[in-house]
Amino acid sequence: MTSNIAPPLATLKAIKSAVRKRISSTLRSLTQDDVKQQTEQVTATLLRQPFFHQSKNIACYLSMPIGEIDTAPLVSTILRSGKTLFVPRVDPRIIGRMDFLRVYGEDDLTSFPAGLWGIREPGEQYQGRRRQHNSENLDLILVPAVAFDRSFRRLGHGKGYYDRFLTQRSAHCSGSLLPLAVGLSLEEQILEGGEVPANELDWRMDVIVGPSEIMHKAAANS
Repeated sequence: MTSNIAPPLATLKAIKSAVRKRISSTLRSLTQDDVKQQTEQVTATLLRQPFFHQSKNIACYLSMPIGEIDTAPLVSTILRSGKTLFVPRVDPRIIGRMDFLRVYGEDDLTSFPAGLWGIREPGEQYQGRRRQHNSENLDLILVPAVAFDRSFRRLGHGKGYYDRFLTQRSAHCSGSLLPLAVGLSLEEQILEGGEVPANELDWRMDVIVGPSEIMHKAAANS
């Protein structure tokens, strides 16, 4: 039986590191065809969801070259659908800070240079003007991870960008105005409930979309 009591911080960091190492090793063994097939399944499931159709302002990560759901088809669909797309940009001036900047079209998207970990990032400017930021009016935020579990915990890469962003948003608005946090997951990234080590600073997902299932926290808690 898994305890709900978080271990001391130093122990928690060590456990997280061990889980990251184990899952990352598994993800490196996946073929491009494995990831492509699972990406197609996750994308199709997400696009069928009422919460996706109802969302106007969507934040979506731009995927790393390996080890996670490929969001390239998804972000193209969002742009073509008439919804407004925002993607992450790490602020190099402030440690641990990430914001979401608007993407103005597919030509804009393809012009982004690779930033941290080979992930493409938008510049601050678009056509000579400051690119629109949006951390207040997001309806939906699509979140990557090293692993998720069935208690809706998320294990990231250890930098705390998404946890910090969502915590700051929650401090400035009521729960009904928070963006829906939806994790996109490969099958190999979904662990049993309680297997992802976490404490009160680790944000839980509202929904997790995997290739063969979709999990809703609200339904699990009802």
